[in-house]
Amino acid sequence: MRPVIPYVTAALLFGLGVYGVLRRRNAVLVLMSVELMLNAVNLILVTADTTVRAVLPHSGQVFALFVIVLAAAEIGVGLAIVLQLYRLRSTVAVDDVALTEPATPVVVGDAEAGR
Repeated sequence: MRPVIPYVTAALLFGLGVYGVLRRRNAVLVLMSVELMLNAVNLILVTADTTVRAVLPHSGQVFALFVIVLAAAEIGVGLAIVLQLYRLRSTVAVDDVALTEPATPVVVGDAEAGR
């Protein structure tokens, strides 16, 4: 098997994923781009496992399985965050989300501030 074709395909997938993370404004599409990058890494791991004679047999496939588990956990947590963000802000646009809440000024002489 010629390993050049899977490596080039994985590089193209990873580049497309990086482009999606950097250019997209929708949080769901950003998560999909991260999944593309993880799948590219899986392709590289499995290709390297089949082409390189390693000391540990099938180590690339085992690492690919760990990446798949990591991707499933990332999607579960990421979608929960996106759903909560949509409930609070009614948008999933990444640019519209404030990272910090604006501080409310507290007046020193205010009677309700002491409670």
